[in-house]
Amino acid sequence: MEKLFDGLQPFLQQVNELIAQFESSGMASTAELARTNLDSLARFVSDVPDIAFAEDRHIQAEGRAIPVRVYSPAPQSALPVLIYFHGGGHMAGSVPLYDPMCRKLALAGHCVVISVEYRLAPEHPYPDGLDDCRQAVVNRHQVLQDIGVNSRLILGGDSAGGSLTSSLTALSVTDSQLQFDQQVLIYPCVDYTMSFPSMDSNGRGFLLERSRIAWYFDHYFQQGEDRKSVSPLYASLPRQIPATLLITAGFDPLRDEGFAYAAKLRKAGATVNHLDFPDMIHAFMNVEDLARDQCRRLYRTIGEFIKNPPRSS
Repeated sequence: MEKLFDGLQPFLQQVNELIAQFESSGMASTAELARTNLDSLARFVSDVPDIAFAEDRHIQAEGRAIPVRVYSPAPQSALPVLIYFHGGGHMAGSVPLYDPMCRKLALAGHCVVISVEYRLAPEHPYPDGLDDCRQAVVNRHQVLQDIGVNSRLILGGDSAGGSLTSSLTALSVTDSQLQFDQQVLIYPCVDYTMSFPSMDSNGRGFLLERSRIAWYFDHYFQQGEDRKSVSPLYASLPRQIPATLLITAGFDPLRDEGFAYAAKLRKAGATVNHLDFPDMIHAFMNVEDLARDQCRRLYRTIGEFIKNPPRSS
C-alpha cells in the first residue's frame, strides 16, 4: 500500500486531535460549524494568481438569482467555458473560498470559468442545489454576453461538486438542454449508499470521516429519498457521454467509488482519463501549501484536458 505523503502528517495529527476533543465534548455538529471548518482551510491556499477578468454576476432562473463569479484569462478571446461546482458535502463551501482554485483552473485550461454559488443543505436540501447547477448550465449565456467564448462546454467540480457534475450527466439522458462536451471530476462522491470498502478503510483519520459523510447526506436528503436511485454511479448514462477526467486520492473514503465510476464510464464506451494520487487525502486541493507538487500536477492535468480535449464517446 502507498504511504501517506509526509507533508500531510502534522496537519492530520492536529486535525485528529481536534476531532477527538470535539467528540469528547459532547457538542452537536451544526451546518455553521461545518462551514467554518471548511473555510478555515483557506489559510493553506496562499497562492492567489492575478487574472485578467474576475467579476461577480447573477443568473436569473425561475424567479431567483443564482450568484456566480466569472473568470477569464483573455476576455476578448473565444475560449471554452468550464462551469465549476465547489465541494463541501452539499452543506459548505462557497464561491469566495474557491476563488484561488477557479483562477488557477482558468489559467491552466486557458478557459472561462463560471463558479456557481448553489444553494446548500440543510436550509436547501436535495434537489435545490442540483437545480441551481442545472439552471447555471442552461442559462450560462446570461453572464457571458461581453466575454469571448466558443461553443465548447465543460462541467466540473470537486467532492460534492463532482457529484453534482456527474448527476447532471445522468440528467442529460432525458434533458436535452444539458449538453456538454467534457466533465472534470475531482475525488467525486458518486455513491450515496456509502457501500465501498474505502469508506471503512479510509473512513477515520484522513480529514474526511465516514461519520461526517453520513451526517452530510442525512442533511442533504430530507425526504426519504432512495439513496441508490439518486447516486450517479447507478444512474443511466447518455448515449453521448462527455469525455471525462476523473481524479482520485489513495487515502480518500471516496476512492473506490471513483474507480468504480471510471470503470462504468469505460464499459459504456466513454473516453476516460483517470489520474490517481495514491499518497493524497480527500480535499488535497484545499490544502495546497502542504502538497504543492501534487496540486501543480492536478492543475496541469486539468489544463491539458481542457486545452487538448479527447474525443467524446
